[in-house]
Amino acid sequence: MAAMNLVSAGVRSFNLKAGKGFSISKPKGCKLGPRAALVEAGPRGDGSPVALQVSRGDLAADLQAEARAMARAANASVYSPELLANKYGSRPVQAAKRTLEILVALGSFALQLLVDQRNGTLDRNKRKRAIKLKGIFTRLGPTFVKLGQGLSTRPDLCPPEYLEELAELQDALPTFADADAFSCIETELGMPIESLFSSISPSPIAAASLGQVYKAQLKYSGQTVAVKVQRPGIEEAIGLDFYLIRGLGFFINKYVDIITTDVIALIDEFARRVYQELNYVQEGQNARKFKKLYADKEDILVPDIYWNYTSGKVLTMEWVHGVKLNQQAAIESQGLKVLDLVTTGIQCSLRQLLEYGYFHADPHPGNLLVTPEGKLAFLDFGMMSETPEDARSAIVGHVVHMVNRDYEAMARDYYALDFLSTDVDVSPIVPALRDFFDDALNYTVSELNFKTLVDGLGNVLYQYPFNVPAYYALILRSLTVLEGLALYADPNFKVLAASYPYFAKRLLTDPNPYLRDALIELLFKDGRFRWNRLEDLLIEGRKDRDFSAKDALQPVLRLLLGPDGEELRNLTIKEAVRVTEAIVLGSVADTYNSAPSFIQTLMINGNGNGALAISTADLEATMELRNQVFRIWGLLSSSENFDPALLQPILQVLQQPEGRSLGGRVVGGVTQRLAARLLQQLLRTPTVPTSSSL
Repeated sequence: MAAMNLVSAGVRSFNLKAGKGFSISKPKGCKLGPRAALVEAGPRGDGSPVALQVSRGDLAADLQAEARAMARAANASVYSPELLANKYGSRPVQAAKRTLEILVALGSFALQLLVDQRNGTLDRNKRKRAIKLKGIFTRLGPTFVKLGQGLSTRPDLCPPEYLEELAELQDALPTFADADAFSCIETELGMPIESLFSSISPSPIAAASLGQVYKAQLKYSGQTVAVKVQRPGIEEAIGLDFYLIRGLGFFINKYVDIITTDVIALIDEFARRVYQELNYVQEGQNARKFKKLYADKEDILVPDIYWNYTSGKVLTMEWVHGVKLNQQAAIESQGLKVLDLVTTGIQCSLRQLLEYGYFHADPHPGNLLVTPEGKLAFLDFGMMSETPEDARSAIVGHVVHMVNRDYEAMARDYYALDFLSTDVDVSPIVPALRDFFDDALNYTVSELNFKTLVDGLGNVLYQYPFNVPAYYALILRSLTVLEGLALYADPNFKVLAASYPYFAKRLLTDPNPYLRDALIELLFKDGRFRWNRLEDLLIEGRKDRDFSAKDALQPVLRLLLGPDGEELRNLTIKEAVRVTEAIVLGSVADTYNSAPSFIQTLMINGNGNGALAISTADLEATMELRNQVFRIWGLLSSSENFDPALLQPILQVLQQPEGRSLGGRVVGGVTQRLAARLLQQLLRTPTVPTSSSL
């Protein structure tokens, strides 16, 4: 959440002075509420000892602390349309009052759209109306702020202008009373606030739609922590709103034909996510899982959770010193580069999306901090999402189909991505994809702007019966946000160029059968191997710090010698014959060109066409193939952690029956090709030499 801008400078605090009780330190002119003035140090009211946060190394104690936190959150609310209907259906006056407030706000907006439509200015005023809708959502409160943020990720529901404006909605709402926050902490954790913290800021250092954050110091250890406290009455507010919004969804599903998406399903999914954010223990568990999966990289930081200070409405986590990722001047003043940090965020986002499928669904600038050490810290784990396993591979395959301009395959990918039900005919979508991507792909990968692709794809989705899954919409949003941050530092930055090394590495190293097929599809065309594609992949893949030449070779070998690899083996044998012949002929050509002229004359024996029966064009192509293969080997052998021992698996494979058969077929093919060339040379009629070169 934006509330997590945990910058320590200038924060007011309570200070516990020896023998003086719980005193207050504040900037001049600052007024303190009555709750802050009444706080005094002392033991718990029931005389029991204050609970201590366990050592992070003590796993058993940490699990016990987490179990106690879960017990404190046992009564946390979960989204249930039936319960909301029972609760608010019996409160007609309250429901009617809120309905009127919503209808007046949204009705005026709908009236403006109607006027625009009748005047023929609907398209011209899209930006103006999008700004208006953003303001309405902000005034209507937390539920509608969240709703606006959710709509900003739905290109199947909103035109691009609305997506851009709604994406600017930030979690920035008025704070609630500090007395209420401190009372919530004591009620939730079961002890006086002075028994928990030796100091705590008397006012929040940031606030968001669902809660606000205080900076505190643990009494038992002096560790600095961030304490997030839930906004009082938030469950009541969002419960009523979702009850009413769901009723509107029924109306839209039944009477608004222009919207083909199941609105009720979208509302229910969105409401479940918001309710999950209200359970701070769940957020703590999300943070722990995220840390386990992604904080293994030295440039990623995920704060620890302090379970003894956490409940359903209070979350205490490690304090992160840093600045927001969009504060370029502050970042560069520390000798750091925004673009390097954005690239780190992109690489981490791709890992989240395509490796483990568990990702941070709200990575706006307020949730991404840059530490003085140059690490990128992820904060606020209330809204997480998952990518289905099948979809992870399908996304990489989709990129391959895009590169190959295979629009029929791209359209079919939308079945695997769950964009379309299998009974939808994709043939009408293919021309729309072709029209857009033929223009977009005229740019190189380094020139192509990700936002351009998203907007173009969004226009396609908006015109056809797509249902964009939440995981896909959220990851598109996160990558678009990261690119937007980078563009402030470098207008020429392209997120696709930063992403391509990851895709290249995955294609080269991942043993997943779907990705193996995608790699083959990318490298082979019309029975011919495209060495330039492999060279490009290796060049880009080496830019990823996790690339390994060993990982790039072994999956290919397994596929090549597997039971389903016969077709690939035939293609590989044909290509291996070409490569071997190119190396042999290239060596002969090098020997010939380096020999004295009288030796060249003896070698050609009066044949003016050269020492071998090969045209100049064929010779140039052969030499280029050989040089390209040598360059590719150079890329592999110069990669980080390269070890010649990685060739051992190849030798072992060649000793197996399948390998010996494969090697024998290659040797036989090369022998036949060279013998044919030699025979052709011998039968050629000698002529007077016209050139001393091959």
